[in-house]
Parts: sequence; structure tokens; C-alpha cells
Amino acid sequence: MTILINSIDEYISSFPKEIQAMLEQIRVTIRQAAPEAKEAIKYAMPTFVLSGNLVHFAAFKNHIGFYPVPSGIEAFKKELSVYKGAKGSVQFPLDKPMPLDLITKIVEFRVKENLNKALKKKTLKK
Repeated sequence: MTILINSIDEYISSFPKEIQAMLEQIRVTIRQAAPEAKEAIKYAMPTFVLSGNLVHFAAFKNHIGFYPVPSGIEAFKKELSVYKGAKGSVQFPLDKPMPLDLITKIVEFRVKENLNKALKKKTLKK
């Protein structure tokens, strides 16, 4: 049976207390870096949306997955090199402090990127 999660609150509350605290910390960090972004659940993950998907995050057995799309990973390749990751994702281990400053920088980068993309689309439509 699949349980449908409809909000980030529901998603976070489905985890043990110590994981909830980490997820809430990431959520607050993203909210501060992108106050205009809206919360959603996409791909069964907490997602922040601003002129398109901004970032997703999700809890797993041993890490928190953070998904700022490939451009967000590429732009911070050096800082992220200490973590496991893939083209559009990075894994922050649960047994280490969350790199909240780095998450802030990546989210701010993604905000600029999405807003610039939206502006270009608007300009092309005129």
C-alpha cells in the first residue's frame, strides 16, 4: 500500500524525530534562501518551486538527498566533491552536520538561474 504524501509537513512527520529535525533544518534553510518559493511535493519528495522546480530533498537510510538539478551540482562541484553524488544530486550523510551554508549558496544560485530563465522566456515571447 502506498501512502500519498500531500505536504512537506506530512513528509517530514513520517520520519523519526532526529531525521525530522534535519529535514526541518534544510527546509528552513531553503525557505530563508528563497522566500518567494512555494512548497510542493513532486516525485514524492519535498520540493521548492520558483519559476519551475528549484530544489528537491529527501531522507534515506544513511543520507539526505539534495537535488538542485545538474547546473546546481556543476556550479558547486568543488565544495560538493567531499560528498557522494550524481549528475543532479548530492548525498549528505546523516552522521555529519548538514552543510547549511552550502545549501544556502546552492539555493540562491538556483533562484537566480530560474528567474533569469523565466525572464529570458518572457523577453522572447514579446
